[in-house]
Amino acid sequence: MSAKTDEILEQLKSLSLLEASELVSQIEEAFGVDASAPAGGMPMMMAAPAGAAVAAEEVEEQTEFDLVLEDVPADKKIAILKVVRALTGLGLKEAKDLVEAAPKAVKEAITKEAAEDAKKQLEEVGAKVAIK
Repeated sequence: MSAKTDEILEQLKSLSLLEASELVSQIEEAFGVDASAPAGGMPMMMAAPAGAAVAAEEVEEQTEFDLVLEDVPADKKIAILKVVRALTGLGLKEAKDLVEAAPKAVKEAITKEAAEDAKKQLEEVGAKVAIK
C-alpha cells in the first residue's frame, strides 16, 4: 500500500465507534452509496456513482452481431434466396418472405466471425448486407 493509504488506515483505527458511524454517514452522503450490511453480513457499497456505470458500459465490447439484409437487386433475388435458405435453414416460402421484406435481419445474435462469413456469402451473390 502507499504511504497515504497506510496513514488513512491508521487514522481509521483510532476512531471511536461514534466517529466511525459519522464517517460512514458522510461517505454515504458524499458519494451516493449505501454501506448497510447485505445478507452476508459484510458491509458493501451498494451503488456506484453514475459516471462509473456509464464508463463501464462504454468499455463493454460487443460480442453478438445481427446480419441484416439491406437490399436485394431484382435480378439477383433467386441466388440470394438460395444463400439465405442455406444460412438459415428456412423453407422456401419463409426464406422468400424474408428476402422480400428487406431490410430484415437474416441471423441474430451470432459471432462476428459467423456474421462476416455469412455477409461474404450474400455479397458474392449480389446482396447488400450490414452487420449491426
